[in-house]
Amino acid sequence: MNTWNTCTWKPALAKAGVIPPRAEGAKAWQWAAAPKDGFHVLRHTYASIMLEAGESVVTLARWLGHSSPAITLGYYAHFMPEAGCKGRGTIDGLLGERGDRRARRDSPDSPQRR
Repeated sequence: MNTWNTCTWKPALAKAGVIPPRAEGAKAWQWAAAPKDGFHVLRHTYASIMLEAGESVVTLARWLGHSSPAITLGYYAHFMPEAGCKGRGTIDGLLGERGDRRARRDSPDSPQRR
């Protein structure tokens, strides 16, 4: 992974003008680019998009190769904007309340509140 990242990915980013080119005389692995410019960021982008689209944490954990959905939640829970809405809607429906209300991001049980 590191070889591909430093010898293929970062040179491509530099050629596209996304990151600065490697300094003159620098070793192949010496880039001024930050870790956020590494290829691994695409994995995080994919995971966050899947969760925002409503994909199951259990399924995403399996796709990412995590040993437990708890690991996935530890990294990505803040990308679940509707967390808690389905359960509240179901209970509201059972109790005769309108179940179509959505929790705002500042709701006490919203993960975005952190």
